[in-house]
Amino acid sequence: MNPYRVCCSVPGPPARHNSGSARVPPNGRNVRLRSFARWLLPVVVFAVVLTVALTGMLMPHRSSLSPQSARRGSVTPARRITADSATGISAKVGAIPGSRSSPGDHWRHATGRAPSTSVVAATPLRPAAGKGHQVSRLYPADVLVVAPRSLPAGLLAGIRAMNGVEAAVPVSAGRIRVNGVFVNVLGVNPVTFRPFAAKPTARSTRLWQNVAAGGVAISYTMGTEDRLTLTKPVRVAGARTLDLPVAGFGTVGIAGVDAVVSGRVAASLGLPSANAIVVSAPRTRLDTLIARIKKKVPATASVAALVTQVIVGKVTVTTGAAGAVGLTASQGPGLTATELAKFLAAAESRIGLPYVWGGDGPTTFDCSGLVQWSMRQAGVLMPRVAAEQAMTGPLLPLSELEPGDLLFYHTDPTAPESISHVAIYLGNGLMLQAPEPGLDVQIVQADFGAGFAGAVRVYPKVAAAVAASTSS
Repeated sequence: MNPYRVCCSVPGPPARHNSGSARVPPNGRNVRLRSFARWLLPVVVFAVVLTVALTGMLMPHRSSLSPQSARRGSVTPARRITADSATGISAKVGAIPGSRSSPGDHWRHATGRAPSTSVVAATPLRPAAGKGHQVSRLYPADVLVVAPRSLPAGLLAGIRAMNGVEAAVPVSAGRIRVNGVFVNVLGVNPVTFRPFAAKPTARSTRLWQNVAAGGVAISYTMGTEDRLTLTKPVRVAGARTLDLPVAGFGTVGIAGVDAVVSGRVAASLGLPSANAIVVSAPRTRLDTLIARIKKKVPATASVAALVTQVIVGKVTVTTGAAGAVGLTASQGPGLTATELAKFLAAAESRIGLPYVWGGDGPTTFDCSGLVQWSMRQAGVLMPRVAAEQAMTGPLLPLSELEPGDLLFYHTDPTAPESISHVAIYLGNGLMLQAPEPGLDVQIVQADFGAGFAGAVRVYPKVAAAVAASTSS
C-alpha cells in the first residue's frame, strides 16, 4: 500500500499555483540560492553549504557520482548554466512557471471565499468542545516506515530509543478512493500526529478538530485541483463506502499523502492498524539512521527519507530540496542515449493535451503523471508522485544540467518545504510540464527562482527501487 502521493501528489501530493514567468535568463546568473534549514545555523555555515553546492560538491557519500555526459547521444545539448547558479534551494513558495492564477484564486474557487487568516482552509463541522489542543512544538517528518500490515509491537519504542530520534508516532497508511480517485491516506490520532504536519497545517486547530470529529482533511493539491469544496461531503471508499465531510484543505507534508482521517474512521475504511511510523530526527544523518531502522523492521516494510540532507564535514543541513539520500556510484549511471531520446520524444508528443489532477496518461496528465508515463515509454520505471520522483537520482549543480533532467518546485503554501511540482528540462533554458487545471501540457521558460527545489538526473536503478518501495 502506497502511503504516498502528491501532484504531483496524486493519486498521485507531491499543489502549486501562482502566476509565474521565468525569473532567470538561460545563463542562470540570477538564480536565488536559499536553504530550508530545519534548525538555526550560523550565517557562516550557510555560506559553506552554498559554496559547496556551487562547486558541485554534495554529500560525501555522493562524491563519487558524476554526470554521464557521453550518454546524451544525438540529443541537442543543453545550454550550459554557469556555475554560480548551481543548485538553488529557495526559502519561498513559488509559482508554477506559465500558470495564470494565484493560490488565492484557487481557494476562492474551492471554498467560495479566500481564507481570512491562514493558507489552510477549514470551517467548523460542529461547535468545538473547547479551544482544542494547542501545538507547543513541531517535529519535522524526516523518515517514514511503512508495511502492508501492522508493525510488530515494540518496534515503535525501539525506534524512539535510537540515537538522534527526537520523536516518532504510529499511523495507519493505505489507499482509498475519494470521489472515485485513488489517493493515499493516513489514519491518525489528531493530537499526537498534528505536530508532525507541515507548519501551516499543524497550526490550524480547526482542521484537526474537524478530523477528530470524523472529517477527512484533504491536501492543498487535491482540494484546489480536483475542485473540491468545504461545504460538500466527499465519497470515500475503502472496505466500506462513507460520505465524509471535508475537515479542511491542508497538506501534511508527507510525500503523496492527500487525505488524513482519524484512527476511528481509518478502521471503518479497513486500513491496517499502526502499519506505519513517522520519525523525526532532524539532527542526525538520515542515511545512517535508515540503515539502523532497516535492521529492525520486517522484510516487507520499506523505510524512506522524507527530506534531503546536505552534509559538509560534521555539519548536517536538512532541506526541502530534491535529490536522493545515500546514493553510490554503483547505482548509476543515468538514462542511456536511447532511453533519453524515447523519454523526451514521448513527453513532447503529449504537448497540447489537458492537465487533470491524478491524470497519468495517455491523454490526460498531472505533472508527475506526465513524467511517469513518458519514462514508461522509454522502459524506465518511475514512482508516481513528484516528491518520490525527486529521490530517483542525485541533486545536480545547475552548471551540469542537461536535457532529460528533472526540475522540482515548492508550490504548496500549506506545506512550503514539500516538493509538489516537477518539469522536464529540454535544454536552451526551456522545460516541458503539465502545469495545472485549465492549462495543457506545454513548453515554458525554465524557472530557477523562488520555489525552485533543485534538479535531479534520473538513475533508472534508483527509480525502480523507489517505485517498488512506495507501491508495496
